[in-house]
Amino acid sequence: MPYARITGVGYYVPEQVVTNDDLSQWMETSDAWIQERTGIKERRYFTYGKETNASMGAAASRQALERAELTPDQVDVIVYATITPDYFFPGSAFLMQRELGMDGKPVIDIREQCSGFIYALSIADQFIKSGMYKTALVVGSEIQSTWINKSTAGRNVAVIFGDGAGAVVVQGTDDTDHRILSTHLHADGRFAEDLYVKDPGSSRPDRAATKELLDEGGFDVFMNGNAVFKHAVVRFGEVIQEALDANGAQTDEISLLVPHQANIRISEYVRQQLGLSSDKVVNNIERYGNTTAASIPIALAEAWEQGRVQPGNLICLAAFGSGFTWASALIRW
Repeated sequence: MPYARITGVGYYVPEQVVTNDDLSQWMETSDAWIQERTGIKERRYFTYGKETNASMGAAASRQALERAELTPDQVDVIVYATITPDYFFPGSAFLMQRELGMDGKPVIDIREQCSGFIYALSIADQFIKSGMYKTALVVGSEIQSTWINKSTAGRNVAVIFGDGAGAVVVQGTDDTDHRILSTHLHADGRFAEDLYVKDPGSSRPDRAATKELLDEGGFDVFMNGNAVFKHAVVRFGEVIQEALDANGAQTDEISLLVPHQANIRISEYVRQQLGLSSDKVVNNIERYGNTTAASIPIALAEAWEQGRVQPGNLICLAAFGSGFTWASALIRW
């Protein structure tokens, strides 16, 4: 049975930088207030007419393919994670496929929120292990700046999110020493309404964004912050330990932990609970905010560029998000 290995990483973030001071022009907030609660100093917003969810995914994919020394026609399947597609349907994977000139190649769109990239990576891993495909392109891309409520009423959520995309190339390998060791996926729908956007939804009577629906606030993100934090810090630790146990590894063997960039307080809590030093945890939330499905591949690609990812390293990816959903992947680089 072949194994799967990440052979290329890439990312793309829009040029437009939005600082905490910029947000204070739209809502009652401050740089100090945002940094204290989230660790975020700035984030990136896309430019309308210049960038799309799919175009950002394509840019990240081109970089990952170049680093893997591959061309788009050598990819067998695309697995694309996003909660902010360009269209209600079809998914942005189709649009990115078109932009990259990969006509005829299968695409899979998934919506697993902040755990989306690891879910997508797991799907690619299984495809390759089964022998069905040899090369997969795994993408996480988000444009969240268009749907957040940039008023004081929505500030608890609005200050968190940003736009961006990340991608990895996954290829089959016979190398047992350098590969994706395992992935671990979980979900608990009992808490779906603790972090969600209600509208538009097919189970409501109106298909359009009527004034009544907009006034009701169903198009805004609702987040039960306390519940999310309490579940996140527990699930992060559990799913990381699950990955280590599955491979007979210990916490001190982790070379680098790449967590979903949700909130610096969550990342710090998890780091301390695991007993990891700061240099073993990737944090870039201060510059990009929470980019949901894109956050892990962006952070991984940046860490690779900085030389923090080296052959033989034990890399752990971990995420928690709406659904609730949580996941991890352990990789021997």
